[in-house]
Amino acid sequence: MNLHKFANPARFVRYSTAVFPWLAGATAALLGVGLIWGLLIAPADYQQGETVRIMYVHVPSAWMAMFIYGVMAVASAVGLIWRHPLADLTAKASAPIGAGFTAVALVTGSLWGQPTWGTWWVWDARLTSFLILLFLYLGYMALWQAFEDPRRGARAAAILALVGFINVPIIKFSVDWWNTLHQTASISSFQGPTIHISILIPLLIMGLGFTTYYFTVLIMRVQREILSRKIRSLRLFQVQPGDGRVEATPQRG
Repeated sequence: MNLHKFANPARFVRYSTAVFPWLAGATAALLGVGLIWGLLIAPADYQQGETVRIMYVHVPSAWMAMFIYGVMAVASAVGLIWRHPLADLTAKASAPIGAGFTAVALVTGSLWGQPTWGTWWVWDARLTSFLILLFLYLGYMALWQAFEDPRRGARAAAILALVGFINVPIIKFSVDWWNTLHQTASISSFQGPTIHISILIPLLIMGLGFTTYYFTVLIMRVQREILSRKIRSLRLFQVQPGDGRVEATPQRG
């Protein structure tokens, strides 16, 4: 696959604008169906009762938090190795979305854990590594803002994204490697899903809805970054040297 085919920002804007309405529509439909099915139609769990409905937000949020960080790591690697002009923008635009999903997963996990385990929080491997994931997202965004030169900020943030990716498999396998309160995998296990189909289907629908939501917001944020860079370039182009100093030409309007 030729990545440079999509390196032109104008081409990306054209393609993504065409896809955007379909993603937005799919997001609205999937989340609408998933929420109604999960909150109103799906049965309560025989052990956890009605509190199991928190799962329809908590689990997809946790999935997306790890998935988006993986996207950031891949995009950062592409930006560092091949200097793809949109790779760094994709990683930068993904970070706030991933941080939001991570925060939602942590909050809903606490709401779910209190009635299930009798505590809001424990410093076990799964919860601690997930909290570290939130700090990685926040650190990535802070690095972008710490440098006046966007290229230096992108490089520093990309290195952090790649180094921090080691935390993702730790989150995934923490319940298998250590003794934690958090339950083991119920869907992505070698024995197959252990969740009843009446609960599994709306959960997967919510997962798809959260995924399309991510790509919908990602398109909006990348397009905004492209526009911001274009405006910045135009402003720099209007700065003209003269008489030993730099003066900005007056702008109309």
